[in-house]
Amino acid sequence: MLNPNPGLIIWTIVTFVLLLLILRKVAWKPLLEILSKREESVKNALEKAEKAQNDAERIFRENQKALERVNVEGQKILNESRIFAEKLKDDIVDKANQQSRKMLDAAKEEIARDKEAAMFQLRSEIATIAIGAAGKIIDETLDESKHRKLVDSYMKELPRN
Repeated sequence: MLNPNPGLIIWTIVTFVLLLLILRKVAWKPLLEILSKREESVKNALEKAEKAQNDAERIFRENQKALERVNVEGQKILNESRIFAEKLKDDIVDKANQQSRKMLDAAKEEIARDKEAAMFQLRSEIATIAIGAAGKIIDETLDESKHRKLVDSYMKELPRN
């Protein structure tokens, strides 16, 4: 079976300890430095990423607020435009109504003047007819049938307007 050799065990332990001391001086410190640098760079990268995420969230919130302000401003401008358009439409309709009333009043006045002129002309012609008929009646004494013939002949002489 196995027989432990105490000399071999001691030399193995001494060799192991020496190897550990040499590795500690040569390899362990550089490995720890590399690992600590790597840990520091990962930590810095995580901090930068967290800061970038916080900045991105802050910018996103600012953009949301700006977008809301723009939407509110747009609605305000749209409402003002609608109000202005309604007012402009009402003004145009009022002006058109006033102008049509003026035109209608002017037409009524012109019709009244034309009617008055026609009535004046008609009175003048009736007076002329009456004077002419009276003159003819006075010149002749007529009976009713002659009167009728006289009026009919005089009416035929009148212009057909």
